[in-house]
Amino acid sequence: MNHVVLTGDRPTGPLHLGHYFGSLANRVELQHRHRMYVLVADYQVITDRDLPGEIQRNITELLLDYLAIGLDPGKVTIFQHSAVPELNQLLLPFLSLVSMAELQRNPTVKDEILHSSQSAVSGLMFTYPVHQAADILFCKGTLVPVGRDQLPHVEVTRLVARRFNERYGMVFPIPEAMMGAQPSLSGLDGGKMSKSRGNAIPLKATEDETAALIRRAVTDSDRHITFDEELRPGVAGLLTLAGLCLDRPPRELAEEIGDGGAARLKSVTTDAVNDFLRPIRKRRADLDEGAVRSVLREGNAVARERAALTLEEVRRAMGF
Repeated sequence: MNHVVLTGDRPTGPLHLGHYFGSLANRVELQHRHRMYVLVADYQVITDRDLPGEIQRNITELLLDYLAIGLDPGKVTIFQHSAVPELNQLLLPFLSLVSMAELQRNPTVKDEILHSSQSAVSGLMFTYPVHQAADILFCKGTLVPVGRDQLPHVEVTRLVARRFNERYGMVFPIPEAMMGAQPSLSGLDGGKMSKSRGNAIPLKATEDETAALIRRAVTDSDRHITFDEELRPGVAGLLTLAGLCLDRPPRELAEEIGDGGAARLKSVTTDAVNDFLRPIRKRRADLDEGAVRSVLREGNAVARERAALTLEEVRRAMGF
């Protein structure tokens, strides 16, 4: 089956290995089989912060990461949220299809509120899942590669699509979520790997920076290395990370390291991560930023044309 894939990221800082194994690796593989739209969700930056930060620089860095990991602008449409006003016009009819109670129950929204840097929770935060529904449905998306934490947002999209179709007639497909090999990767402190929590390894980090980050990773006092996600989350997180980079089971690595302790574990993980990221870093260094920005301009034009068609279809269905 040929899908229309919608995926993307907020330009809030560098992409990291959690993004790669949670979603990015899927995108690189899927682009060869399906129509794909990749969203630079710049408007969504202000859902959980009062100011967008270095937004233009972050957008450029995001584009560099996308192309470095192997996304091909000849196969995918990379576009910017704020450059497609028709997409945002879908938000109003979609908001009429969900209740406040349903938005407030969303577990991902609750978690994002908990870690928000805003002085007060904004109305935009509660509508975040419906924003994402507009992102997915404007291009008639049918497949959404996500990490586990984003599954509730996809469920809201499915709800919006069903209710719109029931109320106004068949317009939207019901999208499916697709999780990567490692839906939620532990960070260097044992918690979820996240830009905002400062526990991630950026894809663009140098080898020395990567080594320094891993040296500071939280482990424990038990010298014998075993894989136990519940009782030894820090150790298990490093074993999982090394295993993903080496394409080996983390338990097997734990048995090899044995009594080598945290120092040996961190050394193995550092080598695995740096070997894995070396070709990505090389491609990134060879990219020209001007050419990268032109990729975005071209993608914006394609996305806006598609969004205008969907918006017109929605208006007709609703009787406007």
